[in-house]
Amino acid sequence: MLKIVVGNKKYSSWSLRAWLALELTGAPFEEVVVALDMPDTDQNIRRYSPSGRVPALIDGPLTVWETLAICEYLAEKFPEARLWPKDASLRALLRSASNEMHAGFSDLRNDCSMRIVEQRPHKPLRPGTQKDVDRIVALWEECLRKSGGPYLSGAQPGIADAMYAPVVSRFRTYSIPVSDAARKYCDAVWALPALQEWVAAARAETLRAKFHED
Repeated sequence: MLKIVVGNKKYSSWSLRAWLALELTGAPFEEVVVALDMPDTDQNIRRYSPSGRVPALIDGPLTVWETLAICEYLAEKFPEARLWPKDASLRALLRSASNEMHAGFSDLRNDCSMRIVEQRPHKPLRPGTQKDVDRIVALWEECLRKSGGPYLSGAQPGIADAMYAPVVSRFRTYSIPVSDAARKYCDAVWALPALQEWVAAARAETLRAKFHED
């Protein structure tokens, strides 16, 4: 059986991405949750992941330890799940969007860390953070126009939606205003049963992540 190693569900955005992609395959899996930011965190993660970071996917003797690599591995292992759309041009757009998420939006990440069980009143964003929000909204709108929605991937969620699920949670937590199209997309992703399963587990979580809690 597949095993996925993740960090605290309240805070670990990269863990959520890989975990959600795995959930979307429908395959059974075992889950290991490691507390972040603790004295023994590195030791505990390195039992599973050579990078010392989460997430990591373990498939028998094979370990895949980077989020997009995990997603691509799952897409190849479970082609029937259609984690990427069949249409080549849409697939290229979604891969570009997923890689942009992977490499960018540092101001949003730094200013609005994932706190998936919280909801805070809106406060004005720094210009760089607002620029990230505007770019994400424009990117979503482009993908939705091409796919037909309600998900970036089209009628069913896929890897691109898993990559942006933590952003959906950030927009919700920090009450960030977005366009009508982006808001409807956020509502669709937030309502996913798999994401709600993660949120419920986060609410019940007792693990600490000392640098994330204030």
